Amino acid sequence: MRQRRVPTKRYAMKLLYIANARIPTEKAHGLQIMQNCEAFADAGADVTLWAAARHNTPELRSVRDSFAHYGVQPKFRLLRLPCIDLMPFVPDRADALARLIFWLQMATFALSALIASRFARADVIYSRDAAVLLLLSVVTPRRKLAYEAHTWNGGILERHALRRVGSIFTTTRKLADDAIAAGADAARVQVAHDGIRAGRFANLPDRDAARREIGWTTQKFVVGYVGRLHTMGMDKGVGLLVEAIAQPSGFALALVGGPDDMAAALREQWRARGGADADFLYAGHIPAERVPLYLRAFDVCAMPLPYTEHFAHYASPMKLFEYMAAARPLVASDLPSTREVVTDGDTALLYPAGDAAALRIALDRLRVDPVLRGELAAHARALAFERYTWDARAAMIMKVLRAAC
Repeated sequence: MRQRRVPTKRYAMKLLYIANARIPTEKAHGLQIMQNCEAFADAGADVTLWAAARHNTPELRSVRDSFAHYGVQPKFRLLRLPCIDLMPFVPDRADALARLIFWLQMATFALSALIASRFARADVIYSRDAAVLLLLSVVTPRRKLAYEAHTWNGGILERHALRRVGSIFTTTRKLADDAIAAGADAARVQVAHDGIRAGRFANLPDRDAARREIGWTTQKFVVGYVGRLHTMGMDKGVGLLVEAIAQPSGFALALVGGPDDMAAALREQWRARGGADADFLYAGHIPAERVPLYLRAFDVCAMPLPYTEHFAHYASPMKLFEYMAAARPLVASDLPSTREVVTDGDTALLYPAGDAAALRIALDRLRVDPVLRGELAAHARALAFERYTWDARAAMIMKVLRAAC
């Protein structure tokens, strides 16, 4: 369904972004895709986003304007390609039938993209999906294909796609190294971390004003977490955060995200460890434009990711950059991917992943030291605006794409 069409200049590079994703979605990649399309348009591209026409949740089916939902300007076109999507009807996503249905959805979306691309006039086809790019490479010149890699499993689709595209952008250094080791030309690989839409973090309220608007007490020291409580079936360490601070101690825990069933289990864990119900603040899924308000209501932002192959080497969480941009002090597990962005004692406090006692020590240190909180927050915000905006990222990528084309 065509949502909006914006007049574009004839000389602009025509960039076609293909995403096998629900738009809108409760997952962070939807926001990342929409904000990046906006940034590419701001960088001078004529952008069209092709998303998948997939079944959505009842809440998100009620969204009539995806641009407004994500708080981005309608500077690009959004179309949805047909596919066979039976995934919502399979209760157990781990069994063989679920895997078959997953591959069916992915294959039919890739086929739709292949057919539709024959009628599209694009200078560059840009995608996060290896299967789409591999199929398009059969009929599309390499120089016109760009792959944005967010994870690595060493599969055959990824390896062949890396060799058949003209430009590769990875969200971490380890991901770039793996791509090169798998056969990608090092000259075609660039690291492009995730980032922020700078305008979302301008003119933010102070902590107490943010809490009054939300309805939270101004008296508690609030440790906050924003985002999904799991990703690709993997725990994101919020249970460790509960373990660290649940006992009566003056801390409150704020969770912004979902799903609700996981939040309910964490609330029970909080109660079992002696935490008061009034100190467990759960906001659920909120519109993207309200996330900065909630971040400002925190005293400390937490990113307690466990040490797994994915989180340690391949994850570039948007929450990291948004925490920084909101000028709130950050406590994060000490992972190689995190250390690519922040420095312990300067822009964050890092603790050994999985160590609840060390996490508690870091949080106690921040609670009693407002000067340290202010310094960490100020340094992190300056770094985010200097180096990790979508506009800066898009400018770098567009420079590479123009040279390739």
